[in-house]
Order: sequence, then C-alpha cells, then structure tokens
Amino acid sequence: MISEWSTAAGRTFRTLRDAPITYGLIVLCCLIFMLGPASGMVSGYGTGYVLLDAQRVYFRHWGVVPAELFAGPWGHALSPVTALFVHGNWVHLLGNMLFLLVFGVLTEERMGRVEFTLFYVGCGYLALLGYAVANATSEQSLVGASGAVSAVLGAFLFLFPRARVTSLLPFLFFLPLRFPAWVVLPFWVTLQWLAAGRSTQGPGVAYLAHLVGFGTGFVYAWVRYGRWKGTRGRLARAVAGEGRARVKCAPEPVSEGENQP
Repeated sequence: MISEWSTAAGRTFRTLRDAPITYGLIVLCCLIFMLGPASGMVSGYGTGYVLLDAQRVYFRHWGVVPAELFAGPWGHALSPVTALFVHGNWVHLLGNMLFLLVFGVLTEERMGRVEFTLFYVGCGYLALLGYAVANATSEQSLVGASGAVSAVLGAFLFLFPRARVTSLLPFLFFLPLRFPAWVVLPFWVTLQWLAAGRSTQGPGVAYLAHLVGFGTGFVYAWVRYGRWKGTRGRLARAVAGEGRARVKCAPEPVSEGENQP
C-alpha cells in the first residue's frame, strides 16, 4: 500500500513539475471564480436581484462586449484576455478545467512552458475576437476559457492523433468507450459546428469561439510541428500505450447565463 502511494505521489509530482502552467491556469481560474459573484461564495455581493445585478456588471467589466470592443476606447482591446479567466457558473468552470487538465498537460510537455503560455493566451484571444467580429453589434458579454481550451484540443489532435480517449456518449447510454483522438475530437468539432448553425441571439454558448479556437490551435501545431518526422516520440508513445488521455465528450450546453465560450 505504501509503495503504491509513493508511486502515485511520485507521478503526481512529476506531472506538476512538467506542466506547471496548466495547473497554474486551473488554480487561477478557480480562485478568480470563487472570489467573483458567480460562485455565490462571497456574501458581499448580496443575494437575489442584487446578486444578479452584480454578476451582470462583473461580466460586462471583465468580459468581451463585441459592440464595445470595436466602438469603445483602446482599453477594451485587453478584454479578450481578462475574459479567459472569468466563468459564468460552476458547470462552466468545471467543464473547461476538466478539458484543460486532460489535454493541457501533454500539450504543455510537448510545447514547453513559455510557448504553451503564449499559445494558450494568443489562441484564446483570437477565438474571442473571432466571435466578436461575427457579432460586432452584440451587447451581450462573453466570458470563459473555452476558446483557449479548444485551441489546446486542436493542437492535441495534431500532436497526439493516436492517443486513446475515453468518451461517454449520451446516445450510447453513457457507456465508457475508448477511441483515438482523431475520432473523438473531430466528432466534438462537428457537434460545435452544428450547434453554431442553430444558435440564436441571446444568452447561451458561444460555439463559434470554440470552432475558431480549435481551428487556430490545430493550424498552429501543424505549422509549428508539421516537419516533425518519424514517430511522435517517447511522450506520444507513452500516451498511446498508457491511455492517459481520458475525458467526457462535449457536455450539454448551459441553457442560461452569460455567453460562455
């Protein structure tokens, strides 16, 4: 028992050491959420309609408002960065952090800390910017890390296409089935594309930001690592052999609240 515990602790420490940015982003997003009005953990924001008003002001201040992004002062140009660390509710936060944990660790190990940080923020910025361009007159605030997390998924698909991903598919009674990443992730993209075509004005999930983020991440990995010949290396073989990548398929969209990429 002690030997097994020591082995598990050693693996956890090595993972933390090899992917500190991924874990740091998760901790930062969780702390920001818990200190904000959406968590309901800070009594100073009030309750009832007072809390709802505080949430709207909070999201509008730190999130992306497309109409303000292009018509307002240059200070709004940073809003796509701050919006990456703000989430609308617990489901929104935990869903994003789960995907970031599963796919971010290996992607960071492959890219390196500095490159992964710039990749995450840059692709997340472009994902939110893409949504804002397509909805330039919208007054609805947009928050969430899904655009950046989607970019991580896109890069993961290129870097580790044969990694086995455990998926829970609703139409198969949530039976855990293992598929290669090149099957699961394009399936997820297809769902986002179909949902984007059905989305309407008003609160909901910003599927377009997901698609822009995923495409940006995949293209970046293709351009950056496309000349990487031969096998995917020791890390890729370890993923394929050990099946470290496990994640649920895209969760059901949140029905109400801020637009949540």
